[in-house]
Amino acid sequence: MKNLIQHLLFQSELKKFSREKAAQGEPLKVMDDIVFKAMLTSGTQDSYKALCSLLTACTHRDVSDVKVLNNEILPMHLGAKSPRLDVNVTFNDGEVANLEMQFCLTVDNLKARSSQYASMLQAGMSIRGKNYKNIKRVYQIFFLNFELFTESTKIPRRYGYREETEHDLLNDQTEIIFYELPKMQRLVNDYFEGKAETKNLSNEEKWCIYIKYRHEEQAKTLINELCLKEEGIMRAEKEVVKVDRDFLRYMRKMDEMKDKIDRFYIEKAAHDKGVLESDEKWKKVITNKDAEIARLRAELDKRL
Repeated sequence: MKNLIQHLLFQSELKKFSREKAAQGEPLKVMDDIVFKAMLTSGTQDSYKALCSLLTACTHRDVSDVKVLNNEILPMHLGAKSPRLDVNVTFNDGEVANLEMQFCLTVDNLKARSSQYASMLQAGMSIRGKNYKNIKRVYQIFFLNFELFTESTKIPRRYGYREETEHDLLNDQTEIIFYELPKMQRLVNDYFEGKAETKNLSNEEKWCIYIKYRHEEQAKTLINELCLKEEGIMRAEKEVVKVDRDFLRYMRKMDEMKDKIDRFYIEKAAHDKGVLESDEKWKKVITNKDAEIARLRAELDKRL
């Protein structure tokens, strides 16, 4: 019952977000937190397969079974922070991952927050009566729409506990991963300049390109190719299209409202001049406006 209520609340929030974006005339982006979450946690077979595919790409491990968890981690004490996570999942018999979408750089220390999230994921595991060697891995994964590590072009950046000079890994139970999406621009440029093909991209790179550029018209050819060749991305696209339908529906409503307002002012201007019925110039303006409205509605109907 609780999961059903959470699902209904999320769907309501998603529709509200679509309405707001439509009113602003802005396209929906996979990088929007709520769209990212809907793509991976809708509870459909498509979102499940997309989530498995993305986790496999990020962790370099086969992920065949995944379960979406509550996106809030309980604080260790009353004064502690209780972070709200984007996509919090468990997979492969107990391993845990949190996938976060960060659209813009904020004033907080993201590097510190990443280690805090990772430690809280590990602390949230139930280990009473178990041997420490049985502790499962945790992954804190960030997708960033900005560059955090400007001194390097490397993507992704992976962090664990290492010795300061010899750099040997203490253990493999904690991994923090950053994907700085703007750094994919070079690969996208190479593709359109004929210097690279999608078959030469890693699965991580394919997912990053899809997440970053899915909403951009000039990248449509590349996005379509990724969807055709990668099942996980194709599954993700099916979920995003569902969100798009709501967005386009609200866009059509906004267009209808704007059309009514435009027609009102055209007719008012003509009436004020006393030429609504007699002046052919105003008749032509109104006729052309109606034809343009019909054309735009026909295009929207095709997309829906």
